[in-house]
Amino acid sequence: MSVQPQAQSLAGRIAFVTGAGQGLGADIARALRQAGAQVAFTDVDGELAASVAAEVDGLALALDVRDEQAFSAAFATAVRHFGAVDILVNNAARTPTTSLWDVDVAEWDDVLAINLRGTFFGCRIAGRHMRERRQGRIVNIASLAGQQASTATGVHYAASKAGQFALTRAFAQELAPQGVTVNALAPAAIASPALDAMPADRQAALAAAIPVGRFGQGEEVGAAVVYLASPAAAFMTGATLDLNGGRLMR
Repeated sequence: MSVQPQAQSLAGRIAFVTGAGQGLGADIARALRQAGAQVAFTDVDGELAASVAAEVDGLALALDVRDEQAFSAAFATAVRHFGAVDILVNNAARTPTTSLWDVDVAEWDDVLAINLRGTFFGCRIAGRHMRERRQGRIVNIASLAGQQASTATGVHYAASKAGQFALTRAFAQELAPQGVTVNALAPAAIASPALDAMPADRQAALAAAIPVGRFGQGEEVGAAVVYLASPAAAFMTGATLDLNGGRLMR
């Protein structure tokens, strides 16, 4: 069966993106909007979400993904507003670089709560909605850090991202019979506010370690999410799409 150009159009689809107030999340949400989807921009900072959503006529919602009730309420608001949600992108994350010798319990718990527990809540809340409709796409924004040891990110961040791969496979297996796909995207270093905050020498060392010789761009991640959310990826589930400039070749 040939894949037609319109197979990557998201016209008529509704997307719900966490952590969409800035950086990578905003780039992903914009890409979905440009592909034709209506988009709920959610972020723990509701004002940031509103600012970005206003650029493209999206819905803005404040959401702390650590809170399951808050997640359920925000998702329900999007369903009421749009009529349904077809695409969930679990992007919200905290990206600390604290040495593994210096991570305290509070920081460990908070990173895992946002990055992993929040993804679990999102998959389960959206999964229940999508399985009833017998259609849907869930994309979990993981990371190369969950696949390969690195000093560029904290061990708690790496552990949370590795956990996302397990969640992706578990939900993919559960939801496949209902026509819902669940995939992970694993970017390497992507130009972002978090990367900009690193010292210049550390940024240079990170870029030098990437075979293509540069950082990834948010637009490139957005394009990959659009593909995973589109009809073109209907036969792909439980998979990880690598986007790392050659850092991990397999």
